Amino acid sequence: MTALDEGVGQDTEPDGGEWRRLDRRTVLVTAAVVAGVTAGGALPAVLGLAASMPLWQAVGWVLAGGALLVAGGSAADYVRWRRTRYRVGVERAELHSGLLLVKRRSLARERIRSVDLTAHPLLRVLGLVQVRIGTGESTTGGDSTLELDPVTRAEGERLRRELLAHTVRAAADHRHDGTLATLDPRWIRYAPVSFVAPLLGVAAAGALMQVSEWFGAQAELIEWIGRTFRDTPIAWTLVVLVLLATLAGTIGALGLWIEMWWNHRLEREPGGTLRVRRGLFTTRSISIEERRLRGVELVEPLGVRMCRAARVDAVATGLAHDDEDRHAEHKTLLPPASREVADRVAAQVLKEPDAPTGRPLTPHPRAARTRRLRRALWGALVPAAVLGSPGVLGGPAADVLPYAAAAWLLVALPVGVLLALDAYRSLGHGISGAYLVTRSGALRRGTVALQRGGVIGWTVRQTYFQRRAGLLTLTATTAAGDGAYAVIDADESEGLAFAAEAVPGLLAPFLEPVPTTKARPTEGWTGPS
Repeated sequence: MTALDEGVGQDTEPDGGEWRRLDRRTVLVTAAVVAGVTAGGALPAVLGLAASMPLWQAVGWVLAGGALLVAGGSAADYVRWRRTRYRVGVERAELHSGLLLVKRRSLARERIRSVDLTAHPLLRVLGLVQVRIGTGESTTGGDSTLELDPVTRAEGERLRRELLAHTVRAAADHRHDGTLATLDPRWIRYAPVSFVAPLLGVAAAGALMQVSEWFGAQAELIEWIGRTFRDTPIAWTLVVLVLLATLAGTIGALGLWIEMWWNHRLEREPGGTLRVRRGLFTTRSISIEERRLRGVELVEPLGVRMCRAARVDAVATGLAHDDEDRHAEHKTLLPPASREVADRVAAQVLKEPDAPTGRPLTPHPRAARTRRLRRALWGALVPAAVLGSPGVLGGPAADVLPYAAAAWLLVALPVGVLLALDAYRSLGHGISGAYLVTRSGALRRGTVALQRGGVIGWTVRQTYFQRRAGLLTLTATTAAGDGAYAVIDADESEGLAFAAEAVPGLLAPFLEPVPTTKARPTEGWTGPS
């Protein structure tokens, strides 16, 4: 009989540690969740069945199906609970689970880099949490993580402290410990200017049409909208509908911000761990071991940047690859806040007197601006030409499409030029102590401060048009964050000199000296040999 088949507390392996079960209330949680999902789908199901049978019969079938789903889900989760064991030994954390397909997974404790706790409202009521133990490595099949769903909150905190206790720092480093940032309710003003608001507005309009279809009232809804705006010009009708969608999106963005960031707190704990705690209904506790940290990124979406604000993301190993969609916010250390606060927090996270992301950067040549303006021009002219062609050639749309092409050109050309100029102004690079800094982007401007010691390679790319303009793109390869950070459209000689200085010796074998008779503004380097 293996340890998996024995009772809790029995141990037959030399690693030690007591085998434990998940909390038995997991069955209650699963039953409640399945019942809630079933109730949400019950109404459309009843309405659909009522079209072909009596209402009472449709309700009976739906209730029977719902009861079967709840019972089946509860039974399956009971089997999962009975067949799941975990333990933390001297050297390894282990998880055994499965009935027909038995899984036995373990992580070496010295490789564990994060222990994250999450609790949705039902788990919070019951005093339970989900625990996610990770190594910060990218592997297939989720082998770099163990998930315990659920355990008591006290057990989750015990596991977090025990598994992260292997990192010990010198006493002198404790001066950096403590709270780095707490939520300022005034930051909520940045929620409506994010890209989430318009997306939620479109989703609200789609949801309204879907619900009306469930009740068989979609035609009536469209007819009511037509009657309401019968005497209103179509342009004003579109403006009103866009404003209503924007209002719905703004309300949704405010609600989403409150749910995600309420009670936010960023702390540095003794032992070298950054901990982010946040959430109103669903609470989250995210831990990032500082040994994984390679820098920070200040992210400024266009609307947020216009309000002189930015959010702070961690550039750390493992975060970009082992996070699924539901873990997409694990790298965010600070929600959108004023730029001064963001720079201060970035400096504290990096233990620097000043934030590398806030220092002046080297601008890029005017040729980079020309490239962006040319793209904006083509982006406006080509669709206008496509729209105008049927009008020139004749056809049923000959009277309408030229006006559409002119309207597109009237809007797209100035917007494209403004975005191109903004994208050029955003370009920059530099070296700040132990960090190289690169910045780019217009709709989403990102300023990355990356440890020079974390760069493991450079990629030099130069297209035909870049060669003609004397530009190139340098990409720093690293094991952290997105894996690669680019210095886009830098001056050829200046960019190569920057790469050679940022990481001495890495690019030198691929460069050749410049003859003294043909020295460039940055002497000593030319293109790849």
